[in-house]
Amino acid sequence: MDTKAEWSAPVKSYVFQVVVEDDAMETGEKAYHAYCPALKGCHTWGRTYDEALANVREAVELYVEDLRESGSRIPVDPELGGLEWPTPAVAVNL
Repeated sequence: MDTKAEWSAPVKSYVFQVVVEDDAMETGEKAYHAYCPALKGCHTWGRTYDEALANVREAVELYVEDLRESGSRIPVDPELGGLEWPTPAVAVNL
């Protein structure tokens, strides 16, 4: 069970805009390229729009997890779609 100290730790929320765009594989088959402008080098792809979106969500989560584990700062740049809130938040995509 979580201790009281763990429950009282401050929580921040980060939201990152992503871009999913039409692409093609070398064979000419339709594909989608997805990336997060605020996280340099955070790119992925998928055979469908939904697959690319799911893959970029995972890529962003892993990217931020690596930053936290290495003690690096999480980039926040509203112009590139990287936002930070000082409290917990929920993002809803429609």
